[in-house]
Amino acid sequence: MNVPLLDLKAQYDSIRAEVEEAIHQVVESQYFILGPEVEGLEREIAGFLQVPHAVGCASGTDALLLPLKALDPQPGEEVILPAFTFFATAGAVWNAGFTPVFCDIDPVTFNVTAETVEAVWTERTRAVIPVHLFGQMAPMAPISALARARGAVVVEDAAQAIGARQRWPGPDAPEGAVSDEGWIMAGAAGDVGAFSFFPTKNLGGFGDGGMVSAHDDELAERVAKLRVHGGRQMYHHEMVGTNSRLDALQAAVLRVKLRHLQGWTEVRRQNACRYHEGLEEVEQVTPPSTLEGNYHVYNQYTLRVEERDRLREHLSGKGIGSGVYYPKPLHLQECFSELGGTEGELPVTEQACREVMSLPIFPELGEDRLERVVEEIREFYR
Repeated sequence: MNVPLLDLKAQYDSIRAEVEEAIHQVVESQYFILGPEVEGLEREIAGFLQVPHAVGCASGTDALLLPLKALDPQPGEEVILPAFTFFATAGAVWNAGFTPVFCDIDPVTFNVTAETVEAVWTERTRAVIPVHLFGQMAPMAPISALARARGAVVVEDAAQAIGARQRWPGPDAPEGAVSDEGWIMAGAAGDVGAFSFFPTKNLGGFGDGGMVSAHDDELAERVAKLRVHGGRQMYHHEMVGTNSRLDALQAAVLRVKLRHLQGWTEVRRQNACRYHEGLEEVEQVTPPSTLEGNYHVYNQYTLRVEERDRLREHLSGKGIGSGVYYPKPLHLQECFSELGGTEGELPVTEQACREVMSLPIFPELGEDRLERVVEEIREFYR
């Protein structure tokens, strides 16, 4: 019995009729770029997040790039972000015209904290990007308070965290974003949020796609203009933008999947609990930990393990998939060498890169396959 890291076909089989009908309606309309389907998805995502604005775009990378460009970067301005994240976070900062400044992470959650951000803050800091890695939110209240006090913008990288939420501890939350139960959604806790609809995400399309969430009317309008070459009216350009329009076919698929997202998320969380229980007594394994007050959506089930590469070889030999997110920190990537990053500079990040490994956790995994993964890990360490 093989166990893939991810099985997208199983999910499609469960919603095939709904998806095919949605696609059929778009084909019949012949309205393929932006339009009613994209506008419908934007309204639904904005309502889901409890934010005033959601702007669809071509990818999760663009969902980071466009709001950064909307800030009108000036030479020498910096953006703080973790060195332990997917490359797109740093690439967007660089391509927007900012200088990336890499900070370390919390060893338990793999996320940045107000303390790790403040440790690299300078007078040139213009924005902070907390990444909600693997499906768990960074501690947003103290990060937002720090940025607000120093006049910086908070751009949440929620590419892996749609549906994640957090208890907001104080009165200074964005207006209207906190539910009656005290929760705030990933993408609603900062000034701007960025989401990816890459097929492997919890809410994944049939190709690339992204969404920007925003509280500020003017910033949302600038992002909406930037995605269509810098203007709302054809052939009239107020700024130099780009082509980052969301396809109507993608929006139609995502609207179907959004209806199922909460159910899929609950199964992911149940799978995580089973892994916790099954691996609890394996001394060489440290399961992921959820920060108090967080609702984790487990885009990845990422643990720390001893002898990682040998364990992965063992699992692969048994037909079990695994992944390493991420094997090399961003401050040591060749393309950023001119920034002067050195080995040992961010020790928690560098240790995580040597130890982390992700296991299959997709909703259609099932108890039998999950138990097989657990048993093979136990067998390896025995």
